Amino acid sequence: MILSCGEALIDMLPRTSTAGEACFAPYAGGAVMNTAIALARLGAESGFLTGLSSDLMGDVLKATLVASNVNLDYCVRSDRPTTLAFVKLTDGHASYFFYDENTAGRMMTLADMPRLPAKVKAYFTGGIWLAVEPCGTALEQMLLQEAGSRVTMVDPNVRPSFVKDRAAYTGRIDRMLAAADIVKLSDEDAVWLYGACDPAAILAKGAKVVLITEGARGASAHTARGSVHVDAPQIAVADTVGAGDTFNAGVLAALDRAGLLSKSAVASLSDAALRDALSLGVRAAAVTCSRPGANPPWAHEL
Repeated sequence: MILSCGEALIDMLPRTSTAGEACFAPYAGGAVMNTAIALARLGAESGFLTGLSSDLMGDVLKATLVASNVNLDYCVRSDRPTTLAFVKLTDGHASYFFYDENTAGRMMTLADMPRLPAKVKAYFTGGIWLAVEPCGTALEQMLLQEAGSRVTMVDPNVRPSFVKDRAAYTGRIDRMLAAADIVKLSDEDAVWLYGACDPAAILAKGAKVVLITEGARGASAHTARGSVHVDAPQIAVADTVGAGDTFNAGVLAALDRAGLLSKSAVASLSDAALRDALSLGVRAAAVTCSRPGANPPWAHEL
């Protein structure tokens, strides 16, 4: 199983009502939830660890996850509210405005986290809850706890509007990137965090593989031995919601299919294996970009 740990929320996406009025429509989302769903749809055994509310929107999240065959055995249930993210689209690119105080996920602590069995061979985390407390500390501690026994991957998925204490946030990201086997950053995230997109500097923090996504220009994988680049398919973009999350799932699903989700294998991935992983990542992300909202593809669509 590949276990994703992080936020599940409702994306309120801009729409036009039948009366021609501007309005918002609720869609299940959240970066880490999107990755868990994409992994399951691509055929991987996918589990999800999050704070899941018993409210109306929590029921929407649960139903969405179950419909995509995501295992929910590790979720932390509560009666706190569900996080909402209102989305503004500008030329197809999304910016986010969050309502997250005292929510089911944000209030998770390490004490809430379950002990993971050996069948969890890879652990993925990241997302907006790294920027807030107490869940940010819980997610960091959980990653550090799991990094010694299974493959770990981190995607900070930076949302600057969510970061209130930049120094504390970047310190946390540095510690997590140093512990993870695989790090994924968009080129924009890398510039925001470090002032430049320099994969070698990120590798020097401790990761074995650094993945950089560049939107329509594709994605690259960097290791101590060199780098590999794959172009993105040319498509008509509906929006980019969930694209990076789907890319993460494609990479992990490809490594899983190839039998390479072990710490020793990830530390010595060949260029061919990296190229295959990038290829599935960008192809899956392209399908997500071709339709509105975070709607990752099923394996048969690829």
